[in-house]
Amino acid sequence: MIRIGITGGAGYVAGELLRLLLSHPEAEIRFVWSRSHGGELLAQVHHDLAGDTDLRFVGDYPEGEEIDLLFLCSGHGTSKSFLDENAVAATTRVIDMSADFRLSEGNSYKGRHFLYGLPELHRNQIAGADSIANPGCFATAIQLALLPLASAGCLNHPVHVNGITGATGAGATLSPTTHFAWRDGNISIYKPFTHQHLDEIRESLGELQPNFPSPIHFIPVRGNFSRGIFASVYTECGLDVEAVKEIYREYYADHPFTILTDSSPSLKSVVNTNKCLLHLTKHEDQVLIVSTIDNLLKGASGQAVQNMNLMFGLNEKTGLQLKGTGF
Repeated sequence: MIRIGITGGAGYVAGELLRLLLSHPEAEIRFVWSRSHGGELLAQVHHDLAGDTDLRFVGDYPEGEEIDLLFLCSGHGTSKSFLDENAVAATTRVIDMSADFRLSEGNSYKGRHFLYGLPELHRNQIAGADSIANPGCFATAIQLALLPLASAGCLNHPVHVNGITGATGAGATLSPTTHFAWRDGNISIYKPFTHQHLDEIRESLGELQPNFPSPIHFIPVRGNFSRGIFASVYTECGLDVEAVKEIYREYYADHPFTILTDSSPSLKSVVNTNKCLLHLTKHEDQVLIVSTIDNLLKGASGQAVQNMNLMFGLNEKTGLQLKGTGF
């Protein structure tokens, strides 16, 4: 059994991670740490866990507890300070859910090298990694839409992305733009052309197509739904649509969670799953890739469990064969 600790246990990402790990056949949760909920039952915060566990949050990090893997689920900018303040054994592997170590500049800290944990790009390296930087949610959806084109050297023109995300992508802490009264029946754009995930996307594409020259024009949209990401990605490409589809089939042939579909996908096709569904069409000289994921699963906790499986030599689908909502 993989002995697991979780920090920042009260948020949406940690809640989904707990749901997955409690039913994972090779996982044993040793502790869940939360400064604000120490002593409370997990189910008092994550109500969907009622009847599933009697575990309680711990209010202080239990440094003497022997664990094989630590998930860092606190907010962006907190992982470095956590590693400064707490003694994490060198033998304990770490999966960081924040953005702190995702970029090549700054991905080494306290004797650890954080590998960018996108299995469809780094699956072989993940198996031998001691620390993983879990990708961002929008970054996952957009990269999975573009990696095959980069691998074939076909990204030679500007890339345009319109992506809409659910309210859970902003985290559990309320803000003016996540409050129900503002979000319901409403959409808005935010951080146009400057979204923080663009840097990690460019680094990944550059690994497959060095000196990737083109801009990525990304318009993120806040949606009036709870979870999921729906990204429409298009760029100029001289190949016909069947040739492009073959590139995608070949690239994802042995990646079980990224699926090329002939039917135009919807959010409900992927919500509550670790899947990414891709749909390709060609419009004159533009290839359009629709990419849709669950931002809390393939975009966060599901991908983290997929990385855990790879790190510990398990089938990467273990504990992740989930059923979508459908309707």
